[in-house]
Amino acid sequence: MSETMRGMRLGSQSLESDKGVELSARQLVEFKCPKGHEFSLAFAEGVELPLVWQCQRCQASARRLEQGMLVNGEGIEEVAPRTHYEMVKERRSEQELEQLLEEMLVSMRKRRAQGQVSA
Repeated sequence: MSETMRGMRLGSQSLESDKGVELSARQLVEFKCPKGHEFSLAFAEGVELPLVWQCQRCQASARRLEQGMLVNGEGIEEVAPRTHYEMVKERRSEQELEQLLEEMLVSMRKRRAQGQVSA
């Protein structure tokens, strides 16, 4: 009576094959943070390699290594991670943000007046 697909985990496995797929050329790049953590990342061949990368363990800025030596990154400034608010401010003006806030407040008040708590 019931039809099932035995032995298939729908959505969890791809039915595509990787036969005949040729991956692009890659290079392993080593990084070391001030706390001594070392890790490698794979980058495509021919791309400009970053001088710093966030450490995977302590989140500090790790410097790139070449042949076991730190790469001299003169002129590199430490950049603090941007917050969500800073990224929103880059995309929208203060006036647009005020308008969006007002629209959301009106919508929220209308839903609450109708007895609906959340959207």
